[in-house]
Amino acid sequence: MSATERLDAPTFAEFYEAVNGRPPFPWQERLASEVATREKWPAVGIQTGLGKTACLDIAIWWLASQATRPPAQRTAPTRIWWVVNRRLLVDSTAEHAEAIRDTLEKGALKAAAIVAERLRSISASPNAPPLQVIRLRGGVASRMPTDPSCPAIILCTLPMYGSRLLFRGYGSKLRAVDAAMAGTDSLVLLDEAHLAPHLARLLPALAECSPTAQAVLGSQRSRPRLVPLTATGDKTSDPPFELDGNDEANPIVRRRLDAAKPLEVREGTGDGARHLARAIQDLLRGADAPSACVVFANTPKTARAAFDRLRKQYKERADVLLLTGLAREREAERIRKRILDPVEGMAATPDAKIVRKRHFVVVATQTLEVGADIDAEYLVTEACGVRALTQRLGRLNRLGQYPHARAIYVHLPSPKAGGLYGEEPDAVLKRLKEARGEDGTVALSPRRVSDVLGPPGDRVSEAPEILPAILWEWTKTTTPPDGEAPVEPYFSGIEGLDYKVSLIWRVHLPADGERLWPRATDREAIDVPIGEAREALSDHPLRRLTDDGVTVEEVEVEDLRPGDRVIVATDSGMMGEFGWNPTAAAAAVVDASLIGRGLPLEVDAVARLCGKKLGSAIGAALGGSDGDEDVDEADRQEAADRILSEIKTASTPPGWDHAEWADFVAEITPQIVRPRREVPRLRVDNPHAEPLSIEFDETSLGPEAVELATHGTAVAERAGKIAGNIGLGPVLTEVLEFAGRAHDIGKADRRFQRWLDPEGKRRTLVAKSDTPRSRWEATRAAAGWPRGGRHEELSARLVRAWFEQDPAWGNHVRELPAEEQDIARDLFLHLVISHHGKGRPLVPPVVDDTPAEVSALVEGVKVRAKADLSIVDWDQPARFKRLSEYFGPWGLALLEAIVIRADHAVSAATDATLDPL
Repeated sequence: MSATERLDAPTFAEFYEAVNGRPPFPWQERLASEVATREKWPAVGIQTGLGKTACLDIAIWWLASQATRPPAQRTAPTRIWWVVNRRLLVDSTAEHAEAIRDTLEKGALKAAAIVAERLRSISASPNAPPLQVIRLRGGVASRMPTDPSCPAIILCTLPMYGSRLLFRGYGSKLRAVDAAMAGTDSLVLLDEAHLAPHLARLLPALAECSPTAQAVLGSQRSRPRLVPLTATGDKTSDPPFELDGNDEANPIVRRRLDAAKPLEVREGTGDGARHLARAIQDLLRGADAPSACVVFANTPKTARAAFDRLRKQYKERADVLLLTGLAREREAERIRKRILDPVEGMAATPDAKIVRKRHFVVVATQTLEVGADIDAEYLVTEACGVRALTQRLGRLNRLGQYPHARAIYVHLPSPKAGGLYGEEPDAVLKRLKEARGEDGTVALSPRRVSDVLGPPGDRVSEAPEILPAILWEWTKTTTPPDGEAPVEPYFSGIEGLDYKVSLIWRVHLPADGERLWPRATDREAIDVPIGEAREALSDHPLRRLTDDGVTVEEVEVEDLRPGDRVIVATDSGMMGEFGWNPTAAAAAVVDASLIGRGLPLEVDAVARLCGKKLGSAIGAALGGSDGDEDVDEADRQEAADRILSEIKTASTPPGWDHAEWADFVAEITPQIVRPRREVPRLRVDNPHAEPLSIEFDETSLGPEAVELATHGTAVAERAGKIAGNIGLGPVLTEVLEFAGRAHDIGKADRRFQRWLDPEGKRRTLVAKSDTPRSRWEATRAAAGWPRGGRHEELSARLVRAWFEQDPAWGNHVRELPAEEQDIARDLFLHLVISHHGKGRPLVPPVVDDTPAEVSALVEGVKVRAKADLSIVDWDQPARFKRLSEYFGPWGLALLEAIVIRADHAVSAATDATLDPL
């Protein structure tokens, strides 16, 4: 595509139709025009069911429309965060984001092809996709944009965004990078903003913590921009963007605004689940044909009880599902697929012609009330507040296609403690009674709902005041201080804080100090309230992931802390087809990590998986129970064959689908992998890539060795390209390039080179090793490199030695005043020290008594430094503080992120599996 074509950006209507196959609603086109003209987003107050997810389309189109501007003059943020406090919405909206991405990648229509080309021109990578789409789930490692210049949509819950913004990202092993991604060059679309009022207050308060900081990207993109999205009205300083006369004239909009939603009010006492189940039975008894119905309960406990009643009542006459948000991605994905099935589910499909064989009933908590694009014929809801009821009604006759739609509102006396919604349900009940018509129901179409229910009676809890000293402690991501303030109250408020731990079910529980295999992923984790977890796990063996995200430690249940990632045995139960269920009888849970990975060779693991113990065969294969005895290779291979034969003849384990188990077994080969500090296993032919650990320098691995100088030059070029593409000035760009060239020179240490090249095959210094990953720990020990030693500390020492010989460095730096030259020198050193996320504020020492020195070339100058890694750079904390004050916490984090992601991008060019934790 030519530059001329790139200049001719499509209209928003053309782009929207290319993505969605239909023209936008009038309000969507009008909002796009306003954003592009004013270069500012208003709060968006559009009723549910009218396409607020189009804000993603608008944000992407707006960014593409500015692609031909000089980068420093762009005002459209590069990253779009979609944040909401309900996980299902994250997953549902992600499907629309992925549809945008796929349309751009295909580029079949001219409008999409032009936008895709423009987005590619923004990214520093010549082969980058036009748009990345990333979902953040659970408390385990998750992917983030490959570099700060890459256009991306990131979908997550409030805690996932808020914790990253405050340098304490759940599951993040590069907290500063994730803070930069959240706190700079980001548009934050906060869906149903009433669920997260504290975030809107937090952002300006954070800006006040560093008022004199240099704006690295200019005033428009140096801080996140928050856009509240709400369907239930919100108190903002400016009037929200709403529908106008053109929208009222649109027949589709009008039909949805006037969709029939008659609601019957019922009052009762006692068991809420019993009342909800009875209401469903009454609605479906009057249905002329098999119908779709949704039931909203206020707590997972009530939802589970209602679900159990309905499933027992209907048996084969209805499909009854439960969705509470407490499910792993494996189970949640299957539930969502059934709910959103266009034929047998209740997906909101225009002009749907669904022919059902049975009733379809979904019992859910609040996880389904926000943003889920479903369209039910009947609805039952437990008493709730104005906002919740408005949202729940948005799932009933959403598109105005069911004139027979009906709803029942079940009101029980509020508990003494006030319940989830306090006293607001009493006010809602009063208003509903007053609005009943002659037939005894309340007409609650989207057009009338706010008039009937009145203003929300929100109870906004207090949040602590953010202070610069507290923020300073959070920025210390390498060595967090003891007793630091938790971040959760600052974005979620103090009242009703629900601290959680992430649970992961595995057939193999590593011993204390061993490493978890396979590496934990967000898809297999669920977040459970810590009180529930402590109660349910009191009699079970537990392992907790340490800060490196790989090594486990034994832990007692009373020692669990919020945010912990806990490994439990699959035979502990507490989980079923519909997620977390601690009161159910113990049943085997599927180990969701094993697909495409292999089989752990440990007696208890195989017993949990197959229901039989293969101890003798496993012991023979490994050389005895502890794996230390010498075993003839032929005997070992024979034992491996026996193990695989036993596995293939085993019955399908409980919880596994037959086809899923058959595929798993078919992939396993009788080849034994025996890494140190991880469980031995039978490998698969084409294993799924596992994340590499920065803590153990696994990012130095690759399919082939790479020379040190070549790698440094490539990282410098990529860092400079990223800096230029996001709009940094020439001085910062030059410093970033210097840091890119020098970041790995500490690998010149003789011990590190023996680690990278254990057989001494290379005549030149290398930065990357082709050593098999299973031998990585053994080769480190043999080379004499101390465990936990940081090569970046040696890189910084060599740079300091270079400064002593060449204090006037860099063409642009020389032109700066003396004070700014000192800042540039500090920044250079810090970027080298922090390129693996360390040095904030210190690089921890390790036991090392080597008398040797390390030498290398820095910008053509031969320099030397001590190689003893027990020496601490005590100037680094003060250096880090000066830089944080000068650039601001997120500005400095962004500069670090450029070097770190440039390093990752260059490494990924030779290793497509690279995915560092």
